[in-house]
Amino acid sequence: MSPAQTQSLLQQAVVHHRAGRLVEAAALYRRLRTAAPHHFDVLNLSGLVAYQQSNIAEAITLLARAHQISPRDHVCEMRYALALLAGRRTTEAETHLRHAIKLKPDFVDAWENLAYCLKTQDRLAEAVVCHEKVTALQPGHAPGWYNFGLTLSLAGRLVEALQFHDRALALNPQYALARFGRAQALHQAHRMAEAVEEYDRFLALVPQHHEARSYRLFALHSLEGISREQIFADHVEYGRAVGSPVANPLANSADPGRRLRVAFLSPDLRNHSVAFFIEPILAQLDPAQFELYLYHDHFREDDVSARLRRLAVVWRNFIGQPAASVEAIIRADAPDILIDLAGHTGMTSRLPLFARRLAPVQVTYLGYPDTTGLPAMDYRFTDAIADLPGEADRFATEKLVRFSPTAWSYAPSADTPLVNPLPALALGYVTFGCFNTPAKITDAILIRWSQILTAVPGSRLCLKGASLDNPQTRERYVSRLGQLGVAADRLDLIDRTADTRSHLACYHRIDVALDTAPYNGTTTTCEALWMGVPVVTLAGDHHMARVGASLLNACGHPEWIATTGEEYVERAAGLGRNLDQLALVRKNLRGDLQRSALLDHAGQSARFGAALRQGWQNWCGSREKAAVKLVARVEVALQS
Repeated sequence: MSPAQTQSLLQQAVVHHRAGRLVEAAALYRRLRTAAPHHFDVLNLSGLVAYQQSNIAEAITLLARAHQISPRDHVCEMRYALALLAGRRTTEAETHLRHAIKLKPDFVDAWENLAYCLKTQDRLAEAVVCHEKVTALQPGHAPGWYNFGLTLSLAGRLVEALQFHDRALALNPQYALARFGRAQALHQAHRMAEAVEEYDRFLALVPQHHEARSYRLFALHSLEGISREQIFADHVEYGRAVGSPVANPLANSADPGRRLRVAFLSPDLRNHSVAFFIEPILAQLDPAQFELYLYHDHFREDDVSARLRRLAVVWRNFIGQPAASVEAIIRADAPDILIDLAGHTGMTSRLPLFARRLAPVQVTYLGYPDTTGLPAMDYRFTDAIADLPGEADRFATEKLVRFSPTAWSYAPSADTPLVNPLPALALGYVTFGCFNTPAKITDAILIRWSQILTAVPGSRLCLKGASLDNPQTRERYVSRLGQLGVAADRLDLIDRTADTRSHLACYHRIDVALDTAPYNGTTTTCEALWMGVPVVTLAGDHHMARVGASLLNACGHPEWIATTGEEYVERAAGLGRNLDQLALVRKNLRGDLQRSALLDHAGQSARFGAALRQGWQNWCGSREKAAVKLVARVEVALQS
């Protein structure tokens, strides 16, 4: 091919590339690589289109060759770094991004991508410095303020995050992503009604943004006045929006008794509540029956991640990888059962992948208190208390599998303080407490708490959770409880603590724990019980409002379950009035928990495994029936 022909073909490829016709562009670039294997532009653009098509290995190879030919081209070096980052070669990616910036110190895109690279390594303070550089170089560029806001949200600097999203909108009122950023910051600040309104505004502009739709569904559970029917309808609508499974037949062998490849996908395989509950099940899962694949999806890996990793045959981290790449990897792994542990709670929801049917059996469990809304999600694992038979089934797109008396398996931290004597005996007053996330604290439950404090004179209320040290958040609680007759000097607000031991030690201050409603606690309930603190819960009519009932039944204390608001107040106040009985409860409660199904890890894992096996056998049976029907149709066709 002559130089003129090469240039003409390259121009055609670029026209396709710029128009978004990536398949056509890639085909022309392949022809050009054969004719001109050392042409910088051909290799550079070939690598870019491979990256855009999520062919990450090919992109790395091509961009490395281009970079070798022209090592001082800062744009090529940045593209090479992005491909390395997508390939989880983070350290190399950072090196090349920093070199691209050295070549061109005002290279805004490289600064922005370096900020993202640092975030994937949990180096938020350094990422903030990069964003400061971006916004200094381009103060009038809305996306720079939006990305800065996202990082500040991750760092817990929510007031500034909101300010920067507002600044992005001031610069460009049509910049829809800034609305999404605002909604996320409001969500993290537990301003749920405002967050839902902002999600709605964003989705009106970008209706196919499934991640925002997931966040909105999660936030709905913390609002008062939303009917169960409406929440279910919104989940079903999500299922319609993400679409039906693709026609991509699965080649898994339909042998009902063989060893199964079971994969779990979650952003929370780290120091997180989900990991605390799933680890005891995974640790006891029979390796003769199940081969374990763990798919993590978060920038943070820690000691918990390391323990879980040792349990798995394969461990992968999908953070930052596009959906197409993740789908290709999972399909290549060919799991027999794929289990979602996040539902609509993840930083980047992967539920649209489940909608595409990546495994014969797909299950959702543990991380989310509701249906996914996906027709392709076969089962949701639960129990008969959290999801009442008959009634709950009407509000699930999955088949509910009540695999155990309680759906949870709790593993207390190894770094646990001893249970202390009842604080009220030394202090002379009773302290009620709630360490649930403030997002679950509704005005209705604040009213009930004020009634409990009124019923137990001199008692105090201690709340602990993220952002409770924020002056605006503190003032919100002090003001509202003041209106309800609770003086500020009866209220203690504690922010998140640095580690598990110091967190659990905060229960040394609490005599009686108060569950939130309608969205109950889970980890906090188990922690309170483990630390000898009884928990009073208000049971409702759907899963998120019945978790407390399941946990308390499991440890043998159904007497702390209320079914009306008045009963909730009376049961909590009754505990607070009888200190001798409360002291005895505190002494014995950890033993009650140890004898319960919650700490029967081997039994819970066996029940979980049996449910997985049954789901697999159901699929094998359906395949057999389908095969019989096909044979019958063929025989009829042959006879005719």
